[in-house]
Amino acid sequence: MATDHIRYDVLARDALRGVLRRVLADAAEHGLPGDHHFFITFLSTAEGVKLSPRLLAQYPEEMTVILQHQFWDLVVTEDRFEVGLSFGGIPERLVVPFNSIKSFFDPSVQFGLQFEPQETASEMPALANLPAVPPAPGLPAAAPVAEEPPSGNEGATVVRIDRFRKK
Repeated sequence: MATDHIRYDVLARDALRGVLRRVLADAAEHGLPGDHHFFITFLSTAEGVKLSPRLLAQYPEEMTVILQHQFWDLVVTEDRFEVGLSFGGIPERLVVPFNSIKSFFDPSVQFGLQFEPQETASEMPALANLPAVPPAPGLPAAAPVAEEPPSGNEGATVVRIDRFRKK
């Protein structure tokens, strides 16, 4: 197999982290629209993560936070977000670099992203295994995401972009 000198996996990962950054920046500026809310899972010991010793003791490997009703001072920069949350009635300030995030999920619209840890050779993020979402009017429905990789002689299918263009 040819060597990927362009590093499409890194470009795709960074683009999807850009989606996450944009969504959080919009929430910081305008609040959460409608029923949107976010589940964000991150590695609690990743470089740049800042948690209180109490939270780190409770979540020594990874932590999931929910940004919905009770969060404050959401600040988004190029490489991280910071937010105030209450845990057991105790206010805490968290700093979470985007490269420490394992997953992002907005259950109001069944949208999610999963990211592989940075140390692995494949850094390609993947859409979470989510229920199928109806297609936009005039577009064909997408195939459901497989729970397990195909076995046997099943291979990848190439889909032409022309299939999705209006004629």
